[in-house]
Amino acid sequence: MQFAVRTLAPDMSISNVVVDALDAQDARRQVEARGLFVSAVEPARGAALARPKGGKLSLVLFSQELLALLNAGLGIVESLEALLEKEGAPSTRGVLERLLGGLREGKRFSSVLASQPALFPPLYVGIVRAAEGTSDLPRALARYIDYQQRIDTVRSKIVSASIYPVILLMVGGGVSAFLIGYVVPKFAEVYHGAGRDLPWMSQLLLDWGQFAAGHGSAILVAAALLVAGAVAGVRHLLRSGGMARLLAKLPGIGERARVYELSRLYLTLGMLTEGGITIVGAIETVQPMVTGHLARNLAAARAAIEAGQPLSNAFETHGLTTPISLRMLRVGERTGEMGPMLTQSAAFYDGEIGRWIDRFTRTFEPLLMAAIGLVVGAIVVLLYMPIFDLAGDMS
Repeated sequence: MQFAVRTLAPDMSISNVVVDALDAQDARRQVEARGLFVSAVEPARGAALARPKGGKLSLVLFSQELLALLNAGLGIVESLEALLEKEGAPSTRGVLERLLGGLREGKRFSSVLASQPALFPPLYVGIVRAAEGTSDLPRALARYIDYQQRIDTVRSKIVSASIYPVILLMVGGGVSAFLIGYVVPKFAEVYHGAGRDLPWMSQLLLDWGQFAAGHGSAILVAAALLVAGAVAGVRHLLRSGGMARLLAKLPGIGERARVYELSRLYLTLGMLTEGGITIVGAIETVQPMVTGHLARNLAAARAAIEAGQPLSNAFETHGLTTPISLRMLRVGERTGEMGPMLTQSAAFYDGEIGRWIDRFTRTFEPLLMAAIGLVVGAIVVLLYMPIFDLAGDMS
């Protein structure tokens, strides 16, 4: 949030500065660090508009830039100072200034990150805290960047596979709406003037077209409300975990959705354990990030591990494995390389999910095109069927 601070300089000049801070006390501390005396602090006008949307910052970009500077031999404070010098966005500058301020006060980097939970999630704070114990922050950042890029790769495949069907549905729906709302009423006027009996399917289509033409505004409003309700419902299902439960019930897709969830779980646990966090601590960090059903199973598995059971047995008992991952977990227990085995399990299933998405799109897209073609073709045939009957009578 931005604050307007009224200051008094050592040369007795009065000025107003705007700073991005967590609260008024943080704004006062930042300004006093510049050698200025603070006389008043108040929220800046339009601060809510000036704040970046969602208060988010690109963690991957931040981590990549910080990693490059650390690998070049700079310290953490020097790296953040360099990032601050090149940054032009006021919101991001405020984030970097708070990080630098905390480090200069003697706080640990993980503690400074944890003080801004809206920007730095517990997962990120956890890997940095583990890296502080091993004094290997660059490796932890590289591990997080790789983790995020792998998640984004699978997510981008899903989004890319959804774009073409959505475009087809929009175009097909638009053509059908144009035919029913504009073309069909024109044909209805012609046929009613001819005074001939029409086939019942053609008559039904013409009646619907006339209804759509006569109540176009109401139908558009109802369609807009239906779309808005559907979007709100999908968002609610995503937040509550209902979407995962719904997908789990679909034949064919349910098992893939479960494998996708397990892949994300293994990848996250693998990154955390490779970073030096115990498996119990990693599970505790991951629990808030997964759906409700998976979180409950994780909690039960964690209790079993704390009671002395092996990880593979605990995960198998509570439905957190597949035959392949179970074998890999047992290999990790024998070799002591649990982190790499979790990561390899995730990589195996990422590849399987990617191949399934390719097969599904190659099959689904032609079927969707055929369905849209049948709908549009049926409308055209029903429109021209009375003409065919008339031509038959004339012959």
